[in-house]
Amino acid sequence: MKKGRVFSGARPTGKQHIGNYLGAIQNYVKLQQDYDCIYCIVDIHALTTLEDTHMLKANTYDMMLDWLAAGLDPEKSILFVQSHVPEVMELHTLLSMVTPLGWLLRVTTFKEKVKMQPHNVNYGLVGYPVLMTADIVLYKADTVPVGEDQLPHLEIAREIVRRFNNIFGPTFPEPQAKLTNFPMVLGLDGEKKMSKSLDNQIELAASAEETTRRIMAAFTDPARKFRNDPGHPEVCNVYSLHHFYTSLKLDEIAKKCRAAEIGCVECKRMLAENINKALAPFREKRAQLAEKSGYVDEVLADGARRAHAIARETIIEVRGKIGLP
Repeated sequence: MKKGRVFSGARPTGKQHIGNYLGAIQNYVKLQQDYDCIYCIVDIHALTTLEDTHMLKANTYDMMLDWLAAGLDPEKSILFVQSHVPEVMELHTLLSMVTPLGWLLRVTTFKEKVKMQPHNVNYGLVGYPVLMTADIVLYKADTVPVGEDQLPHLEIAREIVRRFNNIFGPTFPEPQAKLTNFPMVLGLDGEKKMSKSLDNQIELAASAEETTRRIMAAFTDPARKFRNDPGHPEVCNVYSLHHFYTSLKLDEIAKKCRAAEIGCVECKRMLAENINKALAPFREKRAQLAEKSGYVDEVLADGARRAHAIARETIIEVRGKIGLP
């Protein structure tokens, strides 16, 4: 028997990178074994910060292709695009009627976004947590995989659920966090979290040559100036990536680095070789899926159909609880 229903959504950022995989996608795949899983590409959410939308469709396609190649199974999970189930917008509006504005204005990420885009402080930006809540409870999900940094968002969702249930009677389960305690994956700049917007990523679908080229250009130990200088693996970004792809040789790499038996070039080459080896099956499967004309669209259409069936029942129940004609 399955433990419950999981919901998780991600913005359509296009081709996924190893930070996306290690931090989220591999967990999505594992959860399929024990939960009823619903995974959504949240294109409406993307509009709160995205002013140029011409790449939305292509990014959605590439993202879903990566998810499928990584092991998300449309036979085990519901995979769809947020805007393809318009009931989420209706529920967002209804939930907004019971959500105090003060709750939304205190959200730290809202304040951060205002600083980042002072020229575009739109309603969707402040109402983001309400739409996120609608995403979750529209499908009566009781479990949401999140990192610790996302817990405040989920707590607002829980508060909105409690308020709605108190006013209109028991309707939604309070979503519980399933913490994904995975360390932050640094980008190739060695300073920031791996991110496509910062161009410091290694894409899962990149060719072996492109992966090697990007790794060879990565920043390493800032204190190591020459090949014969002893290294400091504890502050080296390339060494931190070895944790995920060369774990069996970590101690050996650290020892040789500190003794200057290997330099940064050798360390990078070793990392590139291991990442390319690890990603080879993914890349082969992705290429095969890409050759299946219309496959991704079929998966998304079927996912939207299955999601809509759940959403429609929820909306009928919600309208009845509220007393709408």
